[in-house]
Amino acid sequence: MQWGASPVLDKLNLEMSAGERLAIVGPSGSGKSTILRLLAGLLLPTAGGLRIFGEKQTYLRLDQSHPPDVRLVFQNPALLGSLTVEENVGFLLKRRGQLTDESIHKRVMIALEKVGLYDVAEQFPGQLSGGMQKRVSFARALINDSVREENVMPLLLYDEPTAGLDPVACTRIEDLIVKTTNLAQGCSIVVSHVRSTIERSAKRVLMLYEGNFQWQGSVEEFIESENPYVKQFRTGSLQGPMQPADH
Repeated sequence: MQWGASPVLDKLNLEMSAGERLAIVGPSGSGKSTILRLLAGLLLPTAGGLRIFGEKQTYLRLDQSHPPDVRLVFQNPALLGSLTVEENVGFLLKRRGQLTDESIHKRVMIALEKVGLYDVAEQFPGQLSGGMQKRVSFARALINDSVREENVMPLLLYDEPTAGLDPVACTRIEDLIVKTTNLAQGCSIVVSHVRSTIERSAKRVLMLYEGNFQWQGSVEEFIESENPYVKQFRTGSLQGPMQPADH
């Protein structure tokens, strides 16, 4: 994958097992969010191939009549300020027009209850804290589960889900990532710079730098690894193989 003449991702291979929770880490600008956009169908690779659930992806998500079940939770909750929480969570179901209003309401309330927000359905996003808005976006990702085919395992993508949150809110969101992945009976990829999010939300970690995975291992190995890329990222040191983005 490249922007103009500059490669962003170079000969990158990524495979995931069913039910796996994966974290992709690396310095800013290393291409982590680009991987999520490729998987979400917002971009297509400029070379090579992309397969999701075994199906080759040759069209963007919006151009597919039956896109793969990939759900992206953005760093910004991306809620519509003029709609209530209930309307935000049920927006896609309403837009598809396949369900009655009563059915949509029930499914929205179930999704909100799963993220601990059953009592804010009639409020607007501006009335909620940043952490609560993040949880609303999780409910929105969960609710898609009710309109997909049975026995189809979704892929959940989280782009910097705890950025800008206080430590308590981070813990709540980290727990919710694990819970949401389990509830959806899917697998997940978390992109994050927050160490607690990496260590609590994933089981396997990939270190991305200069378009390639420089290291991979379990969370336990990530915590103890002396690999120079991992160690520099983990400690925040200026000394190491990774150069600052403004270098």
